[in-house]
Amino acid sequence: MKTFLKYVLATITGIIIVSILFMVILLASFSAMMVSGDKPASVAENSVLVLKAGISIPDKGSKSPYAGFDLINMTITPAPGLNEILHNLKKAATDDKIKGVLIENGMVPSGWATTEELREGLKKFRESGKFVIAWSDYVLMQEGYYLSTAADKIYINPSSTVDFKGLSGEVLFYKNALEKLGVEVQVIRHGKFKGAVEPYILDELSKENREQISTYIGSIWSHVLADISSARGISVENLNSIADNLTGYVAPGALASGLVDGLLYHDQLIDTLKIRLGLTTDDKINMVPMHKYTRVPESKKTAYSRKKISVVYASGSIVNGRGGETSIGGDSFRDVIRKERKDTTVKAIVLRVNSRGGSAIASDIIWRELELAAKDKPVVISMGNYAASGGYFISAPGTKIFASPTTITGSIGVFGLVPNAGKLMEKKLGISFETVETNANSDFPSVYRPMNTVEKEAMQRTIENTYSDFVNKVSSGRKMTFNAVDSIAQGRVWSGSDAMKLGLADGLGGLTASVEEAARLAGLDTYSLRELPVSEDPFARIISQLGAEIKMRILKNELGEFERIFDELKEIRDLSGIQTRLPYFIEIH
Repeated sequence: MKTFLKYVLATITGIIIVSILFMVILLASFSAMMVSGDKPASVAENSVLVLKAGISIPDKGSKSPYAGFDLINMTITPAPGLNEILHNLKKAATDDKIKGVLIENGMVPSGWATTEELREGLKKFRESGKFVIAWSDYVLMQEGYYLSTAADKIYINPSSTVDFKGLSGEVLFYKNALEKLGVEVQVIRHGKFKGAVEPYILDELSKENREQISTYIGSIWSHVLADISSARGISVENLNSIADNLTGYVAPGALASGLVDGLLYHDQLIDTLKIRLGLTTDDKINMVPMHKYTRVPESKKTAYSRKKISVVYASGSIVNGRGGETSIGGDSFRDVIRKERKDTTVKAIVLRVNSRGGSAIASDIIWRELELAAKDKPVVISMGNYAASGGYFISAPGTKIFASPTTITGSIGVFGLVPNAGKLMEKKLGISFETVETNANSDFPSVYRPMNTVEKEAMQRTIENTYSDFVNKVSSGRKMTFNAVDSIAQGRVWSGSDAMKLGLADGLGGLTASVEEAARLAGLDTYSLRELPVSEDPFARIISQLGAEIKMRILKNELGEFERIFDELKEIRDLSGIQTRLPYFIEIH
């Protein structure tokens, strides 16, 4: 027995020692990655900068060397942010070693507004006289095609397709599924267009909801067609005909209709690039990944200035508390904006909003700090793919608001959800419950019974008060009357182009235009940029991956194309309290 225990103890000790050694080696490797990630990079002559499109591109890239590190597959695939890519394109335009840009299209959309900003950045790059080539090997998605029209040549694989078909808005409905589970969603709302609640109470779009979706996707499509028509020399009428008949779905049809310029395999693409560089097909070509080019020093260093413009990136759902890297915490963003407001070296603030909205209370907390900041210094709002409902709430106090024509915004409306899972608990699970109260509604709001009349009236008063406050704040920020805002509010969603016409935005432009406007308003000729919030500590990020994040990644890998539904259900779980959120979860493709 003693021998057995001795061997068991030795085995356990050995496992502990090996685990410690493994962690030491792992941390040493991570430290080496950090050191190498901070080192300046260099590029050779006759290089081509590679822009990987068709992947998820965040507004703000992470400078951590661990960004893009996949602990499950032990791979690193950095995903530069929009801010990095735009800066790199500007830097590459004056870099004699970079002769052109290759757009490698993928199949994951980044959003129409993000795509449009990248497209504008590529157009400015081409003004330097350098080339831009776009290529796709599988399916060239519509967003990818729109981006590719900024190139002087578009090529696709001979067996691939061009998904050019017009826009559609897809909404999921949960009413019947919830009924089968025995869950009733009790809804209180203001705004005839506040369709966020429709998936829980209807099994199809209401007339009002269908009208607003048709309006804003029509506005986005018209803008996209006008840009493509100008770039490709194809009339809008012919482009609509190509979309209606799916002419480009087969590669030869895409070529014959003028959507693309050639059908090339990858080796033929490389040879084409070599010819554009003045090389022979036997020469080696230098392809520079975007994340590597970020570390290449600028040929002309900008003079340092103590005068700063702070760019605050607000991406994700607006939530109570501190939030996280993928959400906008009311407390954390309040603190960030307050610090920048009180910093005398910060002469202007740019708030980059990419949010469908969320908690009304958290939105109000952030709004207050931005209103105070706007009294001290210019606050310019840059709207990304979404700046809707709560996303517009926090935009309202801006000195100036810039939107992309393809931004989804507006949705000035309020709703509240209280689920009643009484039938689920009793009939499906066999769980009963009793409540002891001191007053008539001490257990309000309860998820185990339906609301009574008094409770519904209390909820409605809260909704009406929040809606009135929302409209008043937009009215004050936009210098419009209450009735003027109310007439275009009611929860209705607008495209950026329509928002501009209605007075909800001051100009059409992206992040670059917003920073330039902030500098103009602050009277700055030279300035430095400060990008916030500061990224999570790299080591903390790795530790988080060791736990719940690994489980999440495994689950999402298994779900595949159904990952979006999983993400929506997670957001539904967090719909507590009064919400200023974009109507429903809509996928535009």
